[in-house]
Amino acid sequence: MTGALCVGHACYDVLFSMDGFPVENAKYAVAETRESSGGPACNAASLLGLWGLRCVFAGLVGRDHYGERVAAELAAAGVDTAMLELRDGHPTPLSFIIVNRSGGSRTIINRKSPETLPWIPPEAFRDAWTGESPGILLFDGHEPEASLAALETFPDALSVLDAGSLRRGTEILSRRVDYCIASERFARDLLGGRTAASGTAEAALEEMGRRGARFAAITLGERGCIYRNFLSGACPGRIPALPVRAVDTTAAGDIFHGAFVFALMESLDFVRGLVFASAAAGLSVEKPGGRESIPGLAETRLAARRLEALLEDS
Repeated sequence: MTGALCVGHACYDVLFSMDGFPVENAKYAVAETRESSGGPACNAASLLGLWGLRCVFAGLVGRDHYGERVAAELAAAGVDTAMLELRDGHPTPLSFIIVNRSGGSRTIINRKSPETLPWIPPEAFRDAWTGESPGILLFDGHEPEASLAALETFPDALSVLDAGSLRRGTEILSRRVDYCIASERFARDLLGGRTAASGTAEAALEEMGRRGARFAAITLGERGCIYRNFLSGACPGRIPALPVRAVDTTAAGDIFHGAFVFALMESLDFVRGLVFASAAAGLSVEKPGGRESIPGLAETRLAARRLEALLEDS
C-alpha cells in the first residue's frame, strides 16, 4: 500500500485581512486579499502533495472559473486529480474569510452546494490507483457516500476522519474510522452543546471511543490537543500547542490533519503523529492565508522536535 486518498470538500477561498471585525452598514478598505483553493480534505491533500507523498483527491467542484483554479492548484501541488469531478452547471463552493489581524481569528461565510459526489464504484477507485492501494484514507465528512465507497474498496487502509462539526457525514464516518480527530466544535455538539473547555473533552473522547474509534483526539487551538488510545486502554493525554504568535488561523485544522496523515505514512505512533501535526498547525498560523500557510517539511520536523522536548519537560 502506498500514499493517501483524500475524499471531501473542495472550494475556493477569498481572504480579507482586517484590524478588528467589520460592523454592519459600514465600508472598509483592505490593502490586499488572498485567493486560493480550500476545503478541509483539499488543503490536506495539497500538503501531502507538496511534501512529496503520493495523494489522490476525490471531490466535486463546478466546471467554472473557480473549479478550474482548484484543479490547477491541486495539480501544481503534485496531487492526482483523476477523481476530482468538474460538473457542468454546478457552482464551485466559495468561502469568504475575514481574518482579524489582532489575534488571527477568522470568520467564514460559505456558499455551499446542495449536490455531493455519488457512490463511487470500486473499479473507479482502483483505476485511480493503477493496481495499487492507498495506505491511508482521509475524510472530512462532506462526501459521505464517496467516503463509504472508499472504505469498502480499501478495507485494509488506515482511515482518518477530520471531524470539524457534527453533520450527517461526520456522524456516519465517526463510527467507521480508525482515527477520529475532531475539533472542539464537534466535541461540543457530540455532547449536546456542552463545551469541551469546561472539562468535558474527556467525555467527548469516551463517546468517540464508544462509536468505534481506535484512536481519538480533540484539537483545542492554542490549548493544544487531548487524545486517547483505546487499544492500549491508557488514560487521556494532552499535547501542548507550539508556542507561536498567531497571525491567521485559516486552514490550521486542515494542515493538522494532512500532517497527521503524513506522520502515519512515516510509521510514527499515534502520540508522535499528533505532536508532528501540532507542530505543522502551529507553524501555519504564523503565516497569512489558507493553503499558502502550509509549512515546509523540513521546518515542520524541526518544530516537532522542539514540541517533543516541551512535552518531555512538562
